[in-house]
Amino acid sequence: MKHININTSFTVFASAEELPLEIQSLMKEAVAIRKKAYAPYSHFRVGAAILLDNGKIVLGSNQENAAYPSGLCAERVAIFQSGAIYPDAKIVKMAISAASDTNETKSPIPPCGACRQSISEYEFKQDQSIEIYFMGETGEVYKSDSIKNLLPLSFDKNFL
Repeated sequence: MKHININTSFTVFASAEELPLEIQSLMKEAVAIRKKAYAPYSHFRVGAAILLDNGKIVLGSNQENAAYPSGLCAERVAIFQSGAIYPDAKIVKMAISAASDTNETKSPIPPCGACRQSISEYEFKQDQSIEIYFMGETGEVYKSDSIKNLLPLSFDKNFL
């Protein structure tokens, strides 16, 4: 038997104002689209803004549905939209902001498991890491240089 350790690493910014200007702008887009989320059931709103290598920004917000789990998370809305509209572009950076209608979210809220898998698929497809910045409504912002920090043992087409 052997034992393995898997280490992850994040950069922590005290607030969105500490981010580089380009990322501040991207996070502002994520916050703005978050406010347009359709979340009548969970009352939990998420916005995602993706920067592509062609300079385009693609947005997504969570879209809920009474027939759970038919809705989609903001991250997957943005990722799938970027893949549909700009199939040859690479995702360079992603900013995510989440907030609850019922209480203040002060800690960074990472993507769910399904979104992590979708981000992983695009990293694998483009053979290039995606910088991921995520935060709650206020407070610290976490930066991951790759989805591998959030999903270190990912599943990809090589297993099929």
